[in-house]
Amino acid sequence: MAEPLFYVDRSEILDGRIEQARDGMLDLAAFVAEREPQLMAYHFYLDESASTMSVVAVHPDSASMERHLELGGPKFRAFGSLIRMRSIDVYGQPSPSVVDRLRQKAEYLGGASVTVHTHQAGFSRLIDARSDRRDDLPHD
Repeated sequence: MAEPLFYVDRSEILDGRIEQARDGMLDLAAFVAEREPQLMAYHFYLDESASTMSVVAVHPDSASMERHLELGGPKFRAFGSLIRMRSIDVYGQPSPSVVDRLRQKAEYLGGASVTVHTHQAGFSRLIDARSDRRDDLPHD
């Protein structure tokens, strides 16, 4: 079974852009929900001061993240005038192509760092939305 990838990015919302950023979050979440059924989770968060936006996504594998970057590219660029990306962290093993694309995204949206964290130990009990099963249960 492919290893899931956990993606987290953090961005500063530029002064006076919070309402546009909120609209963009809703638009992008709806766009992704409609076009990427393989994604296991995709969420936007704001800190208490509404000055930092975080995106958290769970992909079942690297191919899913690659597909997401391809489909979402134009939508991500629309955030360019609203945010300054500070960091991208990926937990798991993305393909070299995904890492390259993430670096391009980070550069375009503010020159953020991209850090890949390799899995060392642990397990997941994620429900597979396609089959409504957990990945750690026996499958028939």
